[in-house]
Amino acid sequence: MDDSHTRTRQSREETSLFSARRYLMCPPEHFSVTYSINPWMDPGKPVDLSLALTQWEHLRDHYRALGHTVEELTPQPDLPDMVFAANGATVVDGRVLGARFAYPERTGEAAAHQDWYRAHGFTDIGEPQHVNEGEGDFTVTASWLLAGRGFRSSPLAHGEAQEFFGRPVIGLDLVDPHYYHLDTALCVLDDTRDDAVMYFPEAFSPGSRAVLARLFPDAVLATRADAEAFGMNAVSDGHHVLLPQAAHGLFEPLRARGYEPLSVDLSELLKGGGSVKCCTAELRG
Repeated sequence: MDDSHTRTRQSREETSLFSARRYLMCPPEHFSVTYSINPWMDPGKPVDLSLALTQWEHLRDHYRALGHTVEELTPQPDLPDMVFAANGATVVDGRVLGARFAYPERTGEAAAHQDWYRAHGFTDIGEPQHVNEGEGDFTVTASWLLAGRGFRSSPLAHGEAQEFFGRPVIGLDLVDPHYYHLDTALCVLDDTRDDAVMYFPEAFSPGSRAVLARLFPDAVLATRADAEAFGMNAVSDGHHVLLPQAAHGLFEPLRARGYEPLSVDLSELLKGGGSVKCCTAELRG
């Protein structure tokens, strides 16, 4: 380990206090895979709904045990992908930019999310004009709003988000359809003290890889095996990193930087093309 990683680990261990987060999740009561809108979805593979719910509850309870608050969105029977709550909106500083879904199978989710925000005291809610799938393609660092494009969210949504949030947006091109959302290829590890991230380089275009290397020279780089296990679809509170247990190659690199990786099994929900982050929307501010 080089000296910079040693200093980072020691600094993180010395200041291991982390702020409690507030998350929004939706139980998979109606989860199923009856259509395919990403390469992970195969309607020919049956879903064990009871197992999916048990795995989801374990993730929710894990957050609460760590001191975080989890709000729950009521699932709707005709929207089986509502369990992937991260896609419904992006919340920064208490402002909510709604989603506009790329596929008709999911369009009804946008209104369900906006209704929830209005009912829970959020008053500054933006109705998007361009396709964006919430935190699937938008993620917040200490300095920027990173924005994915290429398979779902429109490039025009990036300017819309910058105007709405008043934060500089960094556009990143995704080139592998298996990593169709930014949150399948990149995870923000610390959004308060520094701009720490981990990502899978091969999911991005050469130009976007160069941008990422320039912005995040000390990033954790994932192997293909860990990316295919949805290791990038993780959630960090600045200290704990909840990620799929199959992404075991990431555990030591995270520990070396002072994080505490915590494994979660969401294998049943992976049949829909999502894991920890897809199930978790963060309510910032």
